[in-house]
Amino acid sequence: MSTSTAATAAPATPANPRSRVVLASLIGTTIEFYDFYVYATAAVLVFPHLFFPTGDPTTALLASFAVFGAAMVARPLGAVIFGHLGDKHGRKATLVGALLTMGIATFLIGLLPTYAMVGWLAPLLLVVLRIAQGFALGGEWSGAALVATENAPKGKRAWYGTFPQLGAPIGFIIANGLFLVIAAALPSDDPTMPSQAFLDWGWRIPFLFSVVMVIVGLWVRLRLVESTAFSKASKEGKLKKLPLGEVFKHHWKQLILGTFFMLATYVLFYLMTTFSLSYGRAAVEPVDGALPGLGYSYNTFVLMLIGGVVFFGIFTLLSGPWADKWGRRKTLIWVTLAIIVFGLLWVPLLGAGFWGVMLWLVVGFSLMGMTFGPMGALLPELFPTNVRYTGSGISYNVSSILGAAVAPFIAVALWGAGGGSPFWVGIYLSVMAVLTLIALLVSKETKDVDMDA
Repeated sequence: MSTSTAATAAPATPANPRSRVVLASLIGTTIEFYDFYVYATAAVLVFPHLFFPTGDPTTALLASFAVFGAAMVARPLGAVIFGHLGDKHGRKATLVGALLTMGIATFLIGLLPTYAMVGWLAPLLLVVLRIAQGFALGGEWSGAALVATENAPKGKRAWYGTFPQLGAPIGFIIANGLFLVIAAALPSDDPTMPSQAFLDWGWRIPFLFSVVMVIVGLWVRLRLVESTAFSKASKEGKLKKLPLGEVFKHHWKQLILGTFFMLATYVLFYLMTTFSLSYGRAAVEPVDGALPGLGYSYNTFVLMLIGGVVFFGIFTLLSGPWADKWGRRKTLIWVTLAIIVFGLLWVPLLGAGFWGVMLWLVVGFSLMGMTFGPMGALLPELFPTNVRYTGSGISYNVSSILGAAVAPFIAVALWGAGGGSPFWVGIYLSVMAVLTLIALLVSKETKDVDMDA
């Protein structure tokens, strides 16, 4: 073969090895979700005591969740900024920036003074760093999903798209597993309260540990090369000066559909991971205005949660081949119908003792995996290459406001409205799933779209 022929046959852009694609899309979201879950756990265990000491347990918990929701509000802004950079300058550098932003914010939370030390400045600094976390996560997910799907072999795009999604259950297990180890090392005599040593310094360890994970993630991501799809769009002059304007002008329908595709997923996600921890640990017969719950100790309920999250991971992976075989739309319609039914069964399951609660966790997290997994391919497939980072990121993260930002807050309010019963919380999940079902029914299948377009 001549030199000129070899040059013609060679790909324009170096291919990312399959193992590098999987690892780069998985490790970044694992770190990002680890950081997010560390806050979510601390929002239940620690922050109501150290940063929002109102004297009313329910009010303190709601204040902590409000800060939790502030990060969700920041996520669309992160999607716009990082999406703009990713669609104009490439996926690699943008992903590195998102990872650094998240890692630094999380590390600094571990160094914050408490309300007892500096008064109102403590919750203010917590809000600022929490917003930085949300801003970073707004740019992380879509970039990781694009790395996976734009480098996927033909016919396996949904399967590859599950790897960034798998970061959610893995991050949850690492974050909560670490909190569990610390809580076991610093035991409390009161199962409804962390120990004094845990409140004094133990809670900081998971936040500070994130710096180790960030270093590993940076090492992997710095070895990536740009996808063929982005390099082709750049070479052909298809990149847009203002991707945000382009996506709102020509792809607004896809933005709306993508946002509602994710709605049931987000509500289910945060009810199963954040609200459940509050409800599971609340005393059966509470005092001082607190709401009643299941009465499990922190260690016991977190172990139960981790058991459920294992099914989250398993069904996230299984959902990819199913979506590649049957299509994203058909798979998600059936899963969403199942979520609607699941929301109606909360009271009988949670009232059936330990095994009923375990079944609730297993079913809920299994459905979470089945609805979350295909999103890694579905949302990027809605948009062309030159606005894909921006479009998929905005849809994913605007849905975080409609779903995740308010879900824990609404859930606590409905928990109170039900007199301590989770009935209305389950109904809330079913109603949100109906909205997702409507969006899926009016949409078209994306399984066979050309990702190089």
